[in-house]
Amino acid sequence: MSRNLQGILLCLVSLAGCGVMNPMSCSSDGRLAVQELLYFGTETPSGSVTPDAWTTFLGEIVTPRFPEGLSTWQASGQWRSASGKTIREPSYVLSLVHPDDAAPSKAVQEIITSYKTRFKQEAVLRVKSHTCMSL
Repeated sequence: MSRNLQGILLCLVSLAGCGVMNPMSCSSDGRLAVQELLYFGTETPSGSVTPDAWTTFLGEIVTPRFPEGLSTWQASGQWRSASGKTIREPSYVLSLVHPDDAAPSKAVQEIITSYKTRFKQEAVLRVKSHTCMSL
């Protein structure tokens, strides 16, 4: 085999590993879904997001977009702001599980934008992973 042909074959074999991985498959009682974890800091320029304000936000903004259900809990968080300062603050975590389509993804982005606007936040962390779900 010529050196050029060996080089081409080696290149093709190497590139094959860069292809799309096999999609996740779920057991017969499950279906493919996306889990999103959103992290909301509670310190604002004028104080903090109170439990009542959080509950109102969930009722007005989140629940209408995900009426099937959600989970939320309090956490202690820290992050580095755009200025480089480390911020430590109480936080809320929101967990959503939904189909991997454009509509829920858009709804999550609307939730993030609304929180940032309403509570004058610099950022909301969004972690998205593929999973299987069953009811």
